[in-house]
Amino acid sequence: MPRPATEAIRITGLNKWYGTYHALKNINLSVNSGERIVVCGPSGSGKSTMIRCINRLEEHQSGQIIVDGVELTGEMKKIDEVRREVGMVFQHFNLFPHLTILENCVLAPMRVRKLSRAKAEEIAMHFLTRVRIPDQARKYPGQLSGGQQQRVAIARALCMKPKIMLFDEPTSALDPEMVKEVLDTMVTLAEEGMTMICVTHEMGFARQVADRVIFMDRGEIVEVNAPDRFFGNPAHERTKLFLDQILH
Repeated sequence: MPRPATEAIRITGLNKWYGTYHALKNINLSVNSGERIVVCGPSGSGKSTMIRCINRLEEHQSGQIIVDGVELTGEMKKIDEVRREVGMVFQHFNLFPHLTILENCVLAPMRVRKLSRAKAEEIAMHFLTRVRIPDQARKYPGQLSGGQQQRVAIARALCMKPKIMLFDEPTSALDPEMVKEVLDTMVTLAEEGMTMICVTHEMGFARQVADRVIFMDRGEIVEVNAPDRFFGNPAHERTKLFLDQILH
C-alpha cells in the first residue's frame, strides 16, 4: 500500500492587504511533502506575495499558514523555526558581494545550524558540486555570470538542508541563454523529491516537473490543475486568456 501523503504546507482563508489594496483574497492551498507546485499568472496577481507569506517575509492580516506543523504567527520563535526548514531563491540573487561563494554558502549553516566551519564547508562544496560550479567556490559573486550566481543562490539555500524550497521568479532577471542552466538545476531538485513551490513564467518547466499548476489573478487562486489538464483543457476563461497570451 502507498504511504499516506504528509502535509508540508496548509494555507486557509489567507488575506493580505497593503493599505486599502486587497493583495490576497481568501487563499486556500494544501501542499504535500515531495509535491512540486508551479504558480503562474499576470504581473500583480499576488503570486510572489503568497509565497513570501509562507516564510513570513510578508505578514498576512487574516487566515492561517501552517508550515511543517508550525503555525506562522508574529512570534519570532515560530518564524525562525519555519525559516530553518524553508529555503528561498529570489529573482535577484541576494548574494553578499564582499564574501566569496563558499563564504556565502557557509554563513547560515554556521550561524543558524551551529555547524563547525569544516562541516559547513563540506556541505557547501557538496551542493556547489550538485549545481555544477564547485570550481567557483573561491570567487566573488561579481566574477560570475547571472546564471552561475543564481545556481549559487540555490546551493546556498540547500546548504541549510530545507524540507521545502520556494522559488520567486528565479529566471526572470537572467539573460535567455542563462535560463536553461538554472532550470536544469531546479529540474534535478524536483526529480529528487524536494517539496517545491515555484513562481515562474517558464511554462516548459511547469509541464516537465509540476504535479499541479496554480493560476492566480487579481489576488485569487483561479485554477488548480494537473499540467496536462491545465495546458490542454483549462477550466476557466481567465486561464485560457493568460495561456493564449503567454504561449503565443
